[in-house]
Amino acid sequence: MDLPILTVDTAPAAAQPILEGIAADLGFVPNLAATIAASPTLLRAFDGLRRAVGDESFDPRLRETAGVAVGVAVDNAYGVAFHSTVLGRLGVGEDDIEAMRQGSEPAGTDLAAAYAFTRALVLDRGAVDPTVVQRALAAGLTPPDLLQLLAECVFASLVGLVDNLAGRVELDEFLRPRAWK
Repeated sequence: MDLPILTVDTAPAAAQPILEGIAADLGFVPNLAATIAASPTLLRAFDGLRRAVGDESFDPRLRETAGVAVGVAVDNAYGVAFHSTVLGRLGVGEDDIEAMRQGSEPAGTDLAAAYAFTRALVLDRGAVDPTVVQRALAAGLTPPDLLQLLAECVFASLVGLVDNLAGRVELDEFLRPRAWK
């Protein structure tokens, strides 16, 4: 489906303030947001989820690990590139990032448990094997952490649906070094 990358000036009037808010937060409008700006409803949902999962009380390494896990599981090239880029900026090792991009768990106990839980959550549509949940809890994640990872799954799945519907959203310049597939 042809989903053009809109700007604040070319987006529908109802989408313009949302794009402006995203630009104010991030310093730019990511192509993914610009691609869905033709629907102010979808853009509002995207922005609300983006803000919600950005909860600063949650370990960003876990959140971004979940984003990669979902991206790989749903074949979301934009999400894998984005979350891989952020993980690199957070200091996660290249070997761990590459393992996740290939569908394998990273080496760290908490990141590996988050990756496994999130991947199972998506692939099993919420019917996660209790041993996967127990592994996450044993790694120090709490039930609220697992629910936070569920929220990231919802957001990353939305991004994946858009990326796939668009036949791949053009990667922003800063994501190109981490292009996936």
